[in-house]
Amino acid sequence: MAEERGPHGPEASMAAALDEAAGTLLAVWEAARERTTSRLSGAQLRAVMVVEQYDGINLRRLATLTDMLLSSASRLCDRLVAAGMLEREPGRYDRREISLHLTPAATRLLAELRADRRYRLDRIMAEMSAEGRAALLRGMREFDEAARRGEAAADAWSVLQPAYERVAESPGEAGRSALPAASGETPPGEPPVARTA
Repeated sequence: MAEERGPHGPEASMAAALDEAAGTLLAVWEAARERTTSRLSGAQLRAVMVVEQYDGINLRRLATLTDMLLSSASRLCDRLVAAGMLEREPGRYDRREISLHLTPAATRLLAELRADRRYRLDRIMAEMSAEGRAALLRGMREFDEAARRGEAAADAWSVLQPAYERVAESPGEAGRSALPAASGETPPGEPPVARTA
């Protein structure tokens, strides 16, 4: 007998409604990403955001937080370095360890992305009532807190902070990279980024 999963009754219908509404939010994020960071694949942007949060992170830690093989994360970093998004330098405590840092260009790119995304959200929320906006904010904050409590054991969950939002990656994009590989060869497909479904 198949194991039953998920809520039933009102909770199930609310989850379905939220799932549908979330598609609009993801569409807003994707539109902003396409406009401001079209040179980066979803996996590359995800890596840049992780490095932003954990400045000086090493490659192994980056691979863990982005749910990639170490070799795939290394190739991804090669392309980001070649594109002027990341810098490598010897570790502060272990010179054999390489630490990763954002370049000023990457910092500007992320700032543009967030400004564009918030502008789009502002335009949508302007069509809502004040009560609706207040309820939305209150509900999203409570949702965020509940999700963090439920996923406290997941290492990658710490990356999900308001200033470092996850980026939806379109199904056909996982193997695409608009950045050249450091060797000049066409890069192989990247594995998918960490999922929370």
